Parts: sequence; structure tokens; C-alpha cells
Amino acid sequence: MEAPVAVFCHALMEVRVNQPEAMPEPMPEPMVDILRGAFVESQHLGHAVIANAQGEVIESWGEASKIILPRSSAKMLQALPLLESGAGARLTSEQLALACASHSGEARHVSRVADWLADIGLDEGALCCGTQPSRDKALRHDMIRLSQPPTRLMNNCSGKHTGFLTLAQHLKADLNYVDPENPVQRHVKAAFEETCDETSPGFGIDGCSAPNFAISLQGLARGMAQFAVAGRGSGPRDTAMAILRDAMIAHPKLVSGEGRACAALMEAAGGKAAVKTGAEGVFVAILPEQGLGVALKIADGATRASEIAIAALLARLGVIDAAHPMLNRPIKNWDGLVTGMERAVPSLARINLL
Repeated sequence: MEAPVAVFCHALMEVRVNQPEAMPEPMPEPMVDILRGAFVESQHLGHAVIANAQGEVIESWGEASKIILPRSSAKMLQALPLLESGAGARLTSEQLALACASHSGEARHVSRVADWLADIGLDEGALCCGTQPSRDKALRHDMIRLSQPPTRLMNNCSGKHTGFLTLAQHLKADLNYVDPENPVQRHVKAAFEETCDETSPGFGIDGCSAPNFAISLQGLARGMAQFAVAGRGSGPRDTAMAILRDAMIAHPKLVSGEGRACAALMEAAGGKAAVKTGAEGVFVAILPEQGLGVALKIADGATRASEIAIAALLARLGVIDAAHPMLNRPIKNWDGLVTGMERAVPSLARINLL
């Protein structure tokens, strides 16, 4: 009589033999090399999708269906209800750019957000985003010398949150607008899912305390493509997407800040793209002339890599020059000597006009 263990092992072997071989899951692909001399010292891997407004994947790297938290790259999606509801009907293009911004807390950002809050009868105490030091080095150092604390106005998300407050007032909702059950966030979730044509599997709480709804990279790219073709259709959403996209393109330094990647890339694109960063290595791009959307996620969350990778994809699509300095950034040592280079992998940077 065959031993029970042997019978079990034999049966298990038969099950394994009869099962179809599992397909390997898509892995992140090399996107950015960090060189020191002739050596690749480090390498950043990631996932990226280029899609059209029908949701068709034009080109992809890694796993197109990978679920991510888009973080601040989704701010234009979060701003849609502000316009669709009519709450933002009187807002200026600058204010709408700030609603989509991850700004640097420069004087131009702080003053405009403060004025917007005053326009709706509120002050920075109504903001739920928390305090953050200015990224403007001179302003930050002046505040330290004067013993002035950082403010909520300087938080990179203060424009988005002022947009939420404007919408909350319009909806007559509680001003605890970051509560996922607040009407503000219910409207945001609906606009987010409908534009990306996907049901979000859940959310995480962002650095600014607002819910951040998860989505696949393909869905996020599809949503960006919807912004790209906006203005060619009709209805409140089409109009809202076109207005927000154009506000971002018109005011790159309000969306971002002096010397920041989003501003530099939008200025280099000369009106051909709106781009937006997100924490943990996320970046998106809206390409109106081509009707395309781009979404990428660096696997290890490195911002330096996401900036280089999105620049490479913009060059690949003919939106910026392939010689743009963001594709190849020198690394200098403490003596100012160039010791290496941060660069997109050659296969990613290859120009491919679609």
C-alpha cells in the first residue's frame, strides 16, 4: 500500500502538470540610469502608458493596468466639480491654475490664494491642508530670520483646497471638505471615475489630508487624453476640462514654481502640453494637438526619475526638443566637478512622432 504522503505528493504533481502555465506578471521597465563615470551606479524602473481618449493604449512600458495612487497629478480631475457645478464661474484663469497646482509657496502663490479666500469670505484658518514652509529659498530664509512660522497658504495644495472650499460653499456643504463622505469629495470621486472610465478600488489620504482615489495607469492616461481632446465636444464637463487645461498651460509657474519641472517642461512645450507631477514618482501629461494622455509611475517613488522619464516621453512624442537638459542632468560633487549623469535610458528617449 502506498504511503499517504506519497499519494498526496503524486496527486499534487498531477494537479500542477494539468494546470495551464501562469503568465508572468508585467514587471517595471528601466527608465532612468544614474551614471558615475562609465558605470551605471543606480537604475530607476517604472511603468508608463500613452493612451488616446477612447482608452486605447498607444504605447506602454511595464504594467498598464497597475493600480496607483495618482497623488497630486490628479488635481485637474479634482477641480472638475468646481467648474461643472457653476461654483467657479467667476474664477480667473490664474485661480483655476492654482486649483490644479502643487505650487512652491512663493509670494505670487501665497498672495493670490489669500485674495481668493478673502473673496469667498474666509481666511487660511479654513484650509485643511496643514502648514508647509515655502520652497522659495529666499522667502523661507527671511521667515526663519524673522521667526515667522510657515503657513497654510504656503502649502503646495492651498489652491486646490481653496477650490474645495469654494465648491463646499456652493453646495452648502460642511466646510470639513476633506471628509470622504462630504458632498465635495463625492462629486470629486464621480468626476474622477467618469473621466477615467474606471471604478476606483479605494483611496488613501494624501499629504494634504484630502482623499486620493486609486486608479490604473491606463485609466489615468485615458483621463488625461479626455482633457487633451476637450473643447471639441459639448457639455459642462467638456467645457470644464478645456478651461482647466488651458489655465494650466497659460500659467505654468502658478501650477508649479520657479525652476520646477512642471513649469520648465510646459514652457519648453510652448503650449503643446500641460504636465503635472505627483508624489512618489507619478507624472502625467496632456497633449492637446495629438489628443493623447500620458501617465507614469516610477516603482521606487523617486521624483528625480519621474521628472527625467516624463521629459523623455515628451521628447519621444515630439512635444519638447530631444536635447532638453532635463533628459540629461549632470551630477556634481562638492568641488563642483561633474562626476556623473542622470539620464533617461536610450530606449525611452527615442523620438517617435505619433
